[in-house]
Amino acid sequence: MHPYVWAKETPDKPAYIMASTGQAVTYRELDDRSNQGAQLFRSLGLQSGDSISIMMENNAIYYEVLWAAERSGLRYTAISSRLTAGELEYILQDSGAKAFVVSSAMAEVAADAVKGLPGVACFMTGGAVPPFQSFEEARGRFPAEPIPDETPGGSMLYSSGTTGRPKGVFRALARTSLLDADPITERGKAYYGMDQDTVYVSPAPLYHAAPLGWSMAVQRMGGTVILMEKFDAEQTLALIARHKATHGQFVPTHFVRMLKLPQDVRDKYEHSSLKAAFHAAAPCPAPVKQQMIDWWGPIIHEYYAGTEGNGITMLDSHEWLAHRGSVGRAMIGEVKICDDEGEPLPPRTEGLVYFAGGPAFEYHNAPEKIADATNKYGWTTLGDVGWVDEEGYLYLTDRKSFMIISGGVNIYPQELENLLITHPKVADAAVVGAPDEEMGEKVVAVIQPLDPADAGDALRKELMAFCRANLSGVKAPRQIDFSPELPRHPTGKLYKRLIRDAYWAKSDSKIV
Repeated sequence: MHPYVWAKETPDKPAYIMASTGQAVTYRELDDRSNQGAQLFRSLGLQSGDSISIMMENNAIYYEVLWAAERSGLRYTAISSRLTAGELEYILQDSGAKAFVVSSAMAEVAADAVKGLPGVACFMTGGAVPPFQSFEEARGRFPAEPIPDETPGGSMLYSSGTTGRPKGVFRALARTSLLDADPITERGKAYYGMDQDTVYVSPAPLYHAAPLGWSMAVQRMGGTVILMEKFDAEQTLALIARHKATHGQFVPTHFVRMLKLPQDVRDKYEHSSLKAAFHAAAPCPAPVKQQMIDWWGPIIHEYYAGTEGNGITMLDSHEWLAHRGSVGRAMIGEVKICDDEGEPLPPRTEGLVYFAGGPAFEYHNAPEKIADATNKYGWTTLGDVGWVDEEGYLYLTDRKSFMIISGGVNIYPQELENLLITHPKVADAAVVGAPDEEMGEKVVAVIQPLDPADAGDALRKELMAFCRANLSGVKAPRQIDFSPELPRHPTGKLYKRLIRDAYWAKSDSKIV
């Protein structure tokens, strides 16, 4: 389906509701405004296959821009609202954006970025400053009628660039009609029971692939999205209770923060309306997931995939309880575990995770990057390390690029991070390798305490003892430092490179 269908059948139903303000945008309003936006894009000379970019915080205009681009056959690049002007300029130029829609909250960064890009049509929401035109005024000049040559567009999103320049994921625009089946929508129906009655809590930024894809899928089905401006643990519980939410997509960090709310706060909010809560983006520590299943029931689902869409594994709570720690079996593509030469390995042998036979993709303007991610069999990898059991269930170890080599021993930080986050005094944790004259690298844990006042030697000793009681000595940290907040992306991804670089920039440097 497509939202225009619901604009006819259920015109006054909210397509989405802004979490903090309660502002509701109906399907009729979304259809009218996205039609006007499509008319605007055509008036600029944009045709099917052309690119636009969007840089906004979660707000009430975001979806109308997305659907305007989608029904115009355009490639839309949703850009992180946290980028610098230089990073933004790179993506605008690399993506070939012919139009750029930005919110007034991003005005300073956006104005700097477009100085060297005079050919881009620039619009701003929420009030405009030069060189931007008001998006609301520009699209308001056009009729709320479909353009005569409607054709489906699609996203071209960029990786978050935690290990270098972001990469644009390019896929062919396969659909020919706005009513053609959409893979994410079909997956939501088949695996999570999503339908027209779905009320979906979306706590993450729309510039990330998962919240963008899932929330647009809900609107294809005629459901309602509760769009959070930013994640807040207690507000999430309140929204689930208030709106009788049926579904939500989370990351492990969201789970951790909800679990660490005081018990009396957690008990205030009803959650029995939930039918499925699914998570991805980062491996979930087993104790955290067990606690979520104990709290919300066996409605917790998990999947492993990337923006590249080259494959996906999935599993539900019952499967996870039987295969504790797994991220599921392949539903798209076939999981292959390979050695450094790209040769397949037997079950329960750790190696690089590849998908065989999955959908094709390219890295825009970067053929060398797709070559690096492809082995001689044509299988592609996202750079994660893991193993499979005899039944084909995948278990992730860590990112290969995060591996620490200490005294010739390979150490993956994820296991230690998963342990540390379960400590009652820890809000967040990152583990990196730092220079060490004797061992080459040493394991350093950087901790964000739940109570900042706890940062100090007493907690350091407590955490050292906690680690050594639960892990072998070689995996335990040699050093524990504290930070008021870790550089974590709102989607849950940790900018570990930034932490690691701080130690390697100066051998005796510390976070604090």
